[in-house]
Amino acid sequence: MKKLNLQEIAAPVQAEMEVFNARFRASLKTDSMLLDRVIRYILKRKGKQMRPMFIFLTSLLHGKITDSSHHAAALIELLHTASLVHDDVVDESDQRRGLFSVNALWKNKAAVLVGDYLLSRGLLMALETNEFEMLRIVSDAVKQMSEGELLQIEKARFMNISEADYITIISKKTASLIAACCACGAHGAGASAEEVERMKEFGHLVGIAFQIKDDLFDFQVSGQTGKPGGLDLQDQKMSLPVIHLLNNSSYLERRRLIHMIKNHNDEIDKVNEVLEKVRNSAGIAYASSRMIEYRDKALALLKNYPEQEARTSLEQLVIFTTERNY
Repeated sequence: MKKLNLQEIAAPVQAEMEVFNARFRASLKTDSMLLDRVIRYILKRKGKQMRPMFIFLTSLLHGKITDSSHHAAALIELLHTASLVHDDVVDESDQRRGLFSVNALWKNKAAVLVGDYLLSRGLLMALETNEFEMLRIVSDAVKQMSEGELLQIEKARFMNISEADYITIISKKTASLIAACCACGAHGAGASAEEVERMKEFGHLVGIAFQIKDDLFDFQVSGQTGKPGGLDLQDQKMSLPVIHLLNNSSYLERRRLIHMIKNHNDEIDKVNEVLEKVRNSAGIAYASSRMIEYRDKALALLKNYPEQEARTSLEQLVIFTTERNY
């Protein structure tokens, strides 16, 4: 399949994406000068917008894009934006996508309150439009995201994370929201309960592949992805390449590596030593193969649908998640 960029992949829903962006911006205007200023700043950092793309493409796959599809896109984008603002506070991050984070510019208190506002705005929007089933789907995703964050914190304390733990964490932290996108997209088009569940599983598989790819960026040579390597190691976040290396190291070497990650993660030379160990191991190849397994399972689910423009774009979007370089 030809390698495309996101703009080409989104072609079947480009008009809907433009309508969504205009509506989304308008819905966030407030009477509070500070809140308005912060939200305008957040909107300037527009990312890949893959989540609304998944919603509109899955709606189109099941017939048509409706007002409910737009409600779902706004709800999930608000939730996702709120989670990013809160994540930056939790991770004490000063930057996101090359720009200063909200907490770096307006301090933690304002950042937490802005995140709370965005979340509550999304929940109210769902209630105002009577999207109760979508609210249930998205609320479950919020619950799972919180559980995933807490499980990651718990496992980081003792560095006793297994591959199964890792898959559980990324399923909850990342895949749950993409699964919600695809389930809401199908529901918005009036799909059956069985089809909604199939799309939820599709999004779950894509989300796992997406996060494994994201984690692999940590081991690329600085400059290849536009961000320095080793950031996850410095935050004591255990990813699949590291877990594979530890599982295939001797008892003493495993203890030595865990000691460096846990107690010397602020020393660049130690972090670089672990990075080189991972790069020279089979960990990256193993993680890549697992990513492809999840990607292929997701693509197989799309074979249940007849060939059409929306299916082709979804297939391309899935492949993009595993071949992207940012």
